[in-house]
Amino acid sequence: MKITTFFTAVLALFLLTGCKDSGSSAASAASSSGSIAVSTEAIAAGATGFNVGSPMSTRIVYVFFDAQCSHCGALWYAAKPLKSQARFVWIPVGILNAASTSQGAAILAAADPAAAMDQHEVSLMAKGGGISASGNTDAQKETIKKNTELMNRFGFASIPTIVGKHAQTGQMVKQEGAMATAALANLLGLQVPAAQ
Repeated sequence: MKITTFFTAVLALFLLTGCKDSGSSAASAASSSGSIAVSTEAIAAGATGFNVGSPMSTRIVYVFFDAQCSHCGALWYAAKPLKSQARFVWIPVGILNAASTSQGAAILAAADPAAAMDQHEVSLMAKGGGISASGNTDAQKETIKKNTELMNRFGFASIPTIVGKHAQTGQMVKQEGAMATAALANLLGLQVPAAQ
């Protein structure tokens, strides 16, 4: 079975779903640190991630994800066919477990974070547990902590969370949960790619 066929089936199961923090830490962190309005400008100023897609694109889509989230992995594959139309900024957070932060840090620290993310998702799919951190990733772990705090201050309830501007209207769009490629394209005002 091809990986894309597998993930198409997985996307059908997880359509519009996402992972949630099992505790109430996200809500309590948002209330204790003061909620802020969601905007692409606030995300660009406060979050750190890695770029995938057209590097010169003015269409920027921000994706908050947790390295341990299966829904985030499904969205990773769903977004790939759209990367020629937009620049996706993948912002790792750590909300599900301790591996979330260490694996997110390993992805950020990689020479090619997109390739590391591909390797990580293939390992997770094969029940290999994902990538392991090598070397010192303390700075990246601190970055993930800041990304997580920002996500909580925005009041996002689940991951993945997608924030961008609609390509046709310029209106900000936000979606919590994974989506299939066509639904993601429609959300962002992008062309739906031909069937794969």
